[in-house]
Amino acid sequence: MSKLFLSLHVLAAIIAVGPVTVAASMFPKAIRENGNPELLHRICRVYALIGISVPVFGFATAGVMGVTGHPWVVVSIALTTAAVFVLVLKVIPGQEKALKTRNVKHLALYTGIFNLLWATVTVLMILRPGSTTGA
Repeated sequence: MSKLFLSLHVLAAIIAVGPVTVAASMFPKAIRENGNPELLHRICRVYALIGISVPVFGFATAGVMGVTGHPWVVVSIALTTAAVFVLVLKVIPGQEKALKTRNVKHLALYTGIFNLLWATVTVLMILRPGSTTGA
């Protein structure tokens, strides 16, 4: 069961978080260069909702593996929670404001923080203490 949950967790992360990080990163430039920021904003909103599955499958995986209380899991949960707050409270509202005002002040900063948090979680998941992958 742990392999199923882990597979779903990784797939959800790739399918949901990947598009958000790319679309959010492209958004400020699209605003400045009159690209298609509406599509990028929509991608961020839709895939953010799909992204809810990432921690759901993550908790299921950690529970089945019996590592829920391990420090690297707790840190990952905290970083994921921070990333969600940055996305929901800063990035997506910042995009909505930029669509109206064409002003992307601070949006790239918040997007960078969001991406850095996810990159840190990803590295932590790969290098986790007690890993049995041999890495």
